[in-house]
Amino acid sequence: MKIHELDGYIQTIYLVEVDEGLLLLDGASRADVELIQKYITEQLSRPIQDLKVVVVSHMHPDHAGAANPLRKLSGCLIVGAERRHHWYRGFSGAVMHITDIFLARWVAKRQRKKRRNLWYSRKLKFDVELLDKQMLPIFDDWQVIETPGHTDRDLCVYHRGIGVVYVGDLLVKIKKGLIPPFPIFHPNQYRASLDKINQLKPKTLLLAHGGEVKFQELGLSALREKLPTKPRTHWRLLKFKIRQVSIKLFDFS
Repeated sequence: MKIHELDGYIQTIYLVEVDEGLLLLDGASRADVELIQKYITEQLSRPIQDLKVVVVSHMHPDHAGAANPLRKLSGCLIVGAERRHHWYRGFSGAVMHITDIFLARWVAKRQRKKRRNLWYSRKLKFDVELLDKQMLPIFDDWQVIETPGHTDRDLCVYHRGIGVVYVGDLLVKIKKGLIPPFPIFHPNQYRASLDKINQLKPKTLLLAHGGEVKFQELGLSALREKLPTKPRTHWRLLKFKIRQVSIKLFDFS
């Protein structure tokens, strides 16, 4: 088994290769479809139909945007968390979906990437829906670990045999170290999710934003000090910005 690391549009992409087929550990962005297709057909010299499973860790643009186009190209199965409702449901969900696409574009601009089309449907039909600790179809040595907090449906993907866990957006690595992602809708669940990964004691964590991190480098005690006690969401951030502007406008002192 080989785990190939691709430099995606605004995130790292992990492609697992075995003789039986290929497993994409997350759904990437719409801007990554051509990159993934070319890597499979040109670098690995395998037909695109060898892509058998794409996991969607959650519904943000850089984790779900390529899933449906790749399914159309390869016939792969899309795997996601079992939930009753879509993440971007209703009017507020539609607004949040557009906001998240703009946030992804902002990240791309900060990384000095050319502007690309990131639009994707806010509703995605999974072929397989899984719950905590269930095994992936076809690749039954990989299991999903439910790690909500960033959203209500985050999945990590864990291979016990080699001690590797893909953590999606559970952690973000910057120059100063590891930090929590934005947004965090459920702080208490997020803390529990960190503890769950800590209990696994994997050898290696694969981050969507930050690459590979060894377990001993985690420093969870220091990270916990940075964790919010209240939700950090788009709406709360917007309210805070409006309050700041209002204070400046009406401060006559």
